[in-house]
Amino acid sequence: MNTAPVPLWRQLQAAASVLAAVRAGESATPALARVDGALRPGAQALVFQTLRNLGRADALRRLLAKRAPPPLADALLCTALALAWDEAAAPYEVFTLVDQAVEAAKRDPATRGQASFINACLRRFMREREALVAESGKDPVAQWNHPRWWIDRLRKDHPQQWQAILRASNAQPPMTLRVNQRKSSPERYLLAYAAMNSIATRVGEFGVALDRARPVHEVAGFDEGVVSVQDAAAQIAAPLLLRELRAGVPLRILDACAAPGGKTAHLLELADAHVIALDVDPARCERIQDTLGRLGLRAEIVAADAGEPAAWWDGVPFDAILLDAPCTASGIVRRHPDVRWLRRESDIAQLARQQARLLAALWPLLRPGGRLVYCTCSVFRAEGEQQMQTFVAHNKDAALRPAPGHLLPQSGAKGDAVPDNAEGEHDGFFYALLEKLSPSSQPVAPA
Repeated sequence: MNTAPVPLWRQLQAAASVLAAVRAGESATPALARVDGALRPGAQALVFQTLRNLGRADALRRLLAKRAPPPLADALLCTALALAWDEAAAPYEVFTLVDQAVEAAKRDPATRGQASFINACLRRFMREREALVAESGKDPVAQWNHPRWWIDRLRKDHPQQWQAILRASNAQPPMTLRVNQRKSSPERYLLAYAAMNSIATRVGEFGVALDRARPVHEVAGFDEGVVSVQDAAAQIAAPLLLRELRAGVPLRILDACAAPGGKTAHLLELADAHVIALDVDPARCERIQDTLGRLGLRAEIVAADAGEPAAWWDGVPFDAILLDAPCTASGIVRRHPDVRWLRRESDIAQLARQQARLLAALWPLLRPGGRLVYCTCSVFRAEGEQQMQTFVAHNKDAALRPAPGHLLPQSGAKGDAVPDNAEGEHDGFFYALLEKLSPSSQPVAPA
């Protein structure tokens, strides 16, 4: 078996190819899936760091060359600049990064003709780094490494907290696990983890955060269904929905937009219920089945559009509905740093319309006295607070109950904590809990 280390220039080539795909509008996930398995871990680490520093890299490249080279060469140049601009955070010595980036250009026929140009830009960057970094920092996109419209939206939505949100969104997240209550508890899992001379900390009611990320099959208890990978903010959904529902009565629950099944599984870990897990994509429904199979849980999995109940609903009302609605994913960019560069400002209104459509379609399926949790992994108010205000205004049988509201991302870094109702280290989410009022308890309009 070949155990020779993978040359850095090859990893840089792979990272640049993923960056070029993202710039062309493709998610980093399928682009990374095309990378050779031996290269993938290193390439992912490099491209994620690049995406978290892409605003800075683009600004530096514009200072070094007014005209961009062809896309793949530009991606390679910006990858090197993103990794090298902050010497304290660089994954390798800056000289090594520059040398290997030029080597990567020479080795690829698609970039070979630009190797001298890339070399000249990077050598000048090394000579003038301090002045170039200072000049590039005048650009807000370079300073915060998010699109300008995104920064402006956060300043409007969260005027006191927008800077902390951006800092948290650029931090590298921990690996957070949810402990299966049917098989263990966070306390027992932490004791077992400590016995293996490993470090983990308690996060929220059901979670533990590991000292370092690792492949899931190397995580103690993962293959046995003791734990699942799930951010602490996402772990709020199931207990919030189940809170104060009728005890001792078999519950009928709908998990709309359920793939890949993490929240479906959490519901089944906490309650003996008949859960219908719905997703519009049949391939994603297979992921729900895989998730539940590993945990030894069962749900009724249906491939259908949640917004078209006539095609799948049997007419029996639900006790509870979880709507984890499609959204911009603006709250999870620390885990998916490509999202900020893929989204467009117009996506917010488009997705808000889709969220409203799903709410309108699913609300009639809930019995009086039933609960609906609406959540998105977004920090934009149009997908959270404003969506709920509009819905309640148009549905007099909907009453808002206590819920977290906008949970803003927290990096755990000193001085960056956002003063929300924090679970500790977590992504950005929005949660609303709606109760369906019976006709007799609905407010009566004044005569």
